[in-house]
Amino acid sequence: MSNESVELLKLENVSKVYDGRTVLNNVSATLSSGKILGLIGKSAAGKSVLIHMIRGSDDYAPTSGRVLYHVNICPKCGNLDLPYSGHACTKCGAEPKTEWVDYWALPERDPVRQELKQRISIMLQRTFALFGDSTVMENIFEAIGDKVSEKEKIEKTIELLEFVNMTHRITHIARDLSGGEKQRVVMARQLAKNPLIFLADEPTGTLDPYTANIVHERLVKYVRENNICMVFASHWPEAINKMADEAIWLDSGNVVMSGDPKTVTSKFMEEYHFERRKDTKLGEPLIVLENVKKHYFSVVRGVVKAVDGVSFTIRENEIFAMVGISGAGKTTTSRMIAGMTPVTSGVVKIKIGDDWVDMSESGFMGKGRATPYIGVLHQEYTLYPFDTILKNLTVCIGMTMPAEIAKVKAIQVLQSVGFPRKDIEKVLYSYPDALSVGEQQRVAFAQVLIKEPRIVILDEPTGTMDPITKVTVAKAVLNARDNLGETFVVVSHDMDFILNCCDRAVLFKNGKVIEEGKPEEIVNGFDKIEKELENGEQQ
Repeated sequence: MSNESVELLKLENVSKVYDGRTVLNNVSATLSSGKILGLIGKSAAGKSVLIHMIRGSDDYAPTSGRVLYHVNICPKCGNLDLPYSGHACTKCGAEPKTEWVDYWALPERDPVRQELKQRISIMLQRTFALFGDSTVMENIFEAIGDKVSEKEKIEKTIELLEFVNMTHRITHIARDLSGGEKQRVVMARQLAKNPLIFLADEPTGTLDPYTANIVHERLVKYVRENNICMVFASHWPEAINKMADEAIWLDSGNVVMSGDPKTVTSKFMEEYHFERRKDTKLGEPLIVLENVKKHYFSVVRGVVKAVDGVSFTIRENEIFAMVGISGAGKTTTSRMIAGMTPVTSGVVKIKIGDDWVDMSESGFMGKGRATPYIGVLHQEYTLYPFDTILKNLTVCIGMTMPAEIAKVKAIQVLQSVGFPRKDIEKVLYSYPDALSVGEQQRVAFAQVLIKEPRIVILDEPTGTMDPITKVTVAKAVLNARDNLGETFVVVSHDMDFILNCCDRAVLFKNGKVIEEGKPEEIVNGFDKIEKELENGEQQ
């Protein structure tokens, strides 16, 4: 691999207009080999649109401007390589031609356009694109394809899983992995394409800081060692500062500022102000877990102790957090509280009226008494793509009331999760794919709140949100607690959210609760676990 620095990607005044609305306006950038461009901005700033435009995704052609890729094209086999002069084709050894390719100007079925799209890898927000019933190894095999020998495929799989620190999960079924583990397998699958350009849209927004750091380090290492280039979007200033060589701050499609990452992110964060929670009088016990276990059997792994003897009590009106690294047992515990996953042993009880309901008992007289009063925002949420946002908030979730009243409630709940009043009428009649991922996440949160549940379970509610929107969502949680008397159970890696919004927290490790207390105590405990893991990995 040559260490020569060459330009690989050019954005020349690209703009994108949808239905008369400008979502990107005159964006330009140049990326050379081994370099990383970071995009930062609020939800709907245009970051995802720009990434999909570079990816060559359908319907993302620039309205004006050009996206240019610098590559070596083999006239014999059609293979693409990095544009180093004097280098033979890596597939057939023929002499390639070095060209700047205007992707969107090529016909859709042009072989160069199709090959180029195959060599641009992408990691998407909150999307774990894996074959759930297949093992980790089989997922990587599928990504590598059948163009190499079985021996080469095995060697490549081991190399990729070592690179993303996932060799200890090689025979595990993909659906049984934690969110952080799934994301690392997704990364390995994308690297299996031998990319010329790597794109990532909030690749670590829902991961704990330790796992996020692993992903960040591996991505940077791959880009530097392979002399490719990378464009990624993140709401984490820390991620931009650590990974990017240059940063662009987008707002409503416009470039507000570009240049040194620390200078750009510092200016962006000037708007960020998180108000600390006020002490609130809590009610009587509402949710009780007594020595709860969730064990399951795997042919390959034997008995897996996902949750192993967890006990705690959540009080009425409390905002209660569960903290821990990916795979510690938090999401499984939240699913047992919601009655979605049965316990292996122990008891999960929820108080409904004067009665305690055992969430392990099925049927209307069992957990069926409690589930109508529980709302859940899943980490991998989905909206109904072929219905408007208004229908997503009403008809699609079984809201039975006059249309006028339903619309009033929809407007109120959208305001509570941070949509400006002036934009709501347009949002109501939009379809989900017209919104940014951050906006879609707020609609999913609104779907939960509009049903007025007594208990709300939030799995990574702020993971892919920009800091300004996080403040709005935190206020929505606090207002729902104070005004509607709702109780919140939060699974989160967002330490600011936990410190400033939650009343109490527990710290998970290896399926057990190892600490319970005030948020600041639990965050300190989590920091200690992170340092232990970092030291262990370094050793």
